Amino acid sequence: MSAPTLPDVGSDPRRLIRLDAVHNFRDLGGYPAADGRSTRWRTLFRADGLQRLAGDDLELVRELGLRTVIDLRTDAELAERGTFPHADHPVDFHHVPVIDSTWQHLDRLEADDPVTFLEWAYHDMLRQGPSRFAQAIEQLSRADALPAVFHCAAGKDRTGVLAMLLLGSMGVPHEYIVADYALTADGIARMRVWAQREAPEMWARMADAPSAFMAAVPEAMFRVINTICADGTLRDYTLSLGVSPAALERLADHLLE
Repeated sequence: MSAPTLPDVGSDPRRLIRLDAVHNFRDLGGYPAADGRSTRWRTLFRADGLQRLAGDDLELVRELGLRTVIDLRTDAELAERGTFPHADHPVDFHHVPVIDSTWQHLDRLEADDPVTFLEWAYHDMLRQGPSRFAQAIEQLSRADALPAVFHCAAGKDRTGVLAMLLLGSMGVPHEYIVADYALTADGIARMRVWAQREAPEMWARMADAPSAFMAAVPEAMFRVINTICADGTLRDYTLSLGVSPAALERLADHLLE
């Protein structure tokens, strides 16, 4: 099956929260969902490394009124790089590491085929951490959780899989989920430019990484969704991870309009 034509979801000026040191902070509002509803703006966000928030960036994020931050990175990443500055901006902070180690520790890598690698990696995440993805979704469904942001290091892979589950559970069409994922390529490009200028150690890590690690290829996400939906819907799959139906109903009440 060929990939769908992707809608233009990035042209709305509300989509990208423009910051200096955080490059992939995006609003998940404005997507068509179940029963003719759509996802609310300024309610749920996805992002890259929020440990870099400071100064004017932090002031801009304060204006979003965040109540919850969910960090999907590993224990080692938090120990090495720090966390969202909740001492300066109090939030309900949850560390939910959906994988135990990042990919640089893996021998299996199709470095010349990012689609194959990413498809494998996203399925592997779901095999490793079904209960952890469920935990993150349950946290976001709480009555006082939103506005909220969830993030990993680049805001691409772990964040992308959680966004797929959340949006899919709300009935967002697959082509919108893939289009949202595809916007990450622009975020990675912005991150590269900033790192080369401002963060030489980060730039060195990025430059040394196999190209597949930094890719955001729509076909990979499309394949993952197709495989999951061979046996049902994304909502069905999300429930199978251990998310309660009540949690998805609460999330829909808070996130959809």
